[in-house]
This record gives sequence, structure tokens and C-alpha cells, in this order.
Amino acid sequence: MFSKQDIADYYDQTLTHYRFWWKMDESLAVHYGIWKPATRNFSEALQNTNQIMAEMVGIKPGETLLDAGCGVGGAAFYLASNYNCQVEGISLSERQIALAQSHAKRLGLDHQTRFSIADYLKTPFKNQRFDKIWACESLCYANDYSNFLKEASRLLEPGGRVVLSDYFLTEKGLPDPDGYLQKWGDTWAISRFNYAKSFQEAVEKNGFKTILRKDFTPQIRKSAKRLFWSYLIGALPAMLYNLTHRPPSFAKTHYLSGKYQYLSLKKGQWRYEIWVLEKTD
Repeated sequence: MFSKQDIADYYDQTLTHYRFWWKMDESLAVHYGIWKPATRNFSEALQNTNQIMAEMVGIKPGETLLDAGCGVGGAAFYLASNYNCQVEGISLSERQIALAQSHAKRLGLDHQTRFSIADYLKTPFKNQRFDKIWACESLCYANDYSNFLKEASRLLEPGGRVVLSDYFLTEKGLPDPDGYLQKWGDTWAISRFNYAKSFQEAVEKNGFKTILRKDFTPQIRKSAKRLFWSYLIGALPAMLYNLTHRPPSFAKTHYLSGKYQYLSLKKGQWRYEIWVLEKTD
């Protein structure tokens, strides 16, 4: 079971990789891009993820949001710029938060966004502080998603909503006979992947209802394949570097994630879904 420190270490150690392979300094994104028929390039696909999540949850101008697992701030800047929202972004990674704060000043959005190191399972914010909670590929780091939902319920106003995108296991993914999911999780500090049926049960037990759920697996395949190509191109340099240097644990094995996420996707072991939940209590 990975600890909070392990998760922080993963993102701190692999930041350089995301800068190179994921165009992070340009897109400010550390997530899968969603490809539409007219999408011209990878950067647009990454922005599509923000646009689709915002539209699905129904972001309104002037709302106050929590970005639970904010990365380097890309979603917060998108929401602040396009919807005039106030966004609190939190992450376990010190390096991510430092970059997000730097980008906020550079973009002139530091009056609408604020970033801090915090655990989304136990935040320092007051009850009913937010209109909506945003979680882009971060739910997978909650070892017990009931704890995430309980904290989300505390933080949201009555009728408040959560929008999340994440990787959900299929029936084929539960046995994991080839160990692809386990090996992928080990490279990303993910202790376990979400099973949609179990998550839906947790949603209903913790004061929420699912009002929208959509499968975007076909639309993220090009992003998954891009990650696979980064493995193919980067494997030999990574192995040579590991022989001549002493990289920390996650930096040493990170190149393998591109292989295992793609092989497990090809086997139909997981889906990429966006859910919208509404607080009922």
C-alpha cells in the first residue's frame, strides 16, 4: 500500500519526464488527453479534458471550486480564465505546488487561484466551502474512496457537485492474470484501481447520487498510445541511465508505465470515465 509520501515522491521524482513527454510546460497538464474528431494535436486533446469535465458538471461563472489533486494548476487556470471561478488547488507534491504558484503569477491569475500542499482526504477548509469539487485522475490515489466522498460531502454546499475523471476496472481487469495493472500501479504509486460497481455503491452510501457518467475510452486511446511510444523510444536510454546513475525508485521505473497502461487497455482491463456526482444530504 503506497503512502501519501510515496505519492508525493512519485510526482516530485517524475516531473522532468512529464515536462519532456507530456508537454507539461505548455499544456500545464498531467492527465490523458481526450481526442475529438476535429482535434488537431495533443495539446488540444489535453485541453479537451478540461472543457468536457467543465461542461459535464455545469460550471457557472463566479463559483468556488476545489481542485483535489491539482497537478501544476492547468485545470484551475482553465476554470479561472474561462468561467471567472475562484479555485483552491491542492496536491501532495511540493514541486507541483511550487510550479502551480509560479504559473499563476506568470499568467496573472494569482488573485483567482491559490495552491497549497494538502491531503484531499482531510483538508483544512471549512464546512460547505465549495460549490464544486474537481478531481482529474486523482481518485485512484484514495485507498478508500469512501473517505474521499465523506470529505467531499463536508466541503460542498447542499446540491454541490463533484466531477471526476479516472481509470475504472472492467470485469476483465479484476483478475489481472498478466499483472499488467499491478505493474502499472507500481510505477505510478497507485495501490489499487477503482472498480466502477464498488465506487457506485460508495457513492450511494456517502450522501451522493450519480447524475452523469460517460465512457471516454475510445477518445483517450491516442493518448495511451502516445505514452506507449514514449516507453518504446525511452526504454533503452532509461536503462542505460539506470546503469550509470542512481535515480530514485519511481524515476527509475517510470518509463515502464507507458508499456503496462497500454497493454492493459488493449486487453480491455480498464475504461476511462468521467462521472458527475451530486450531494443529496
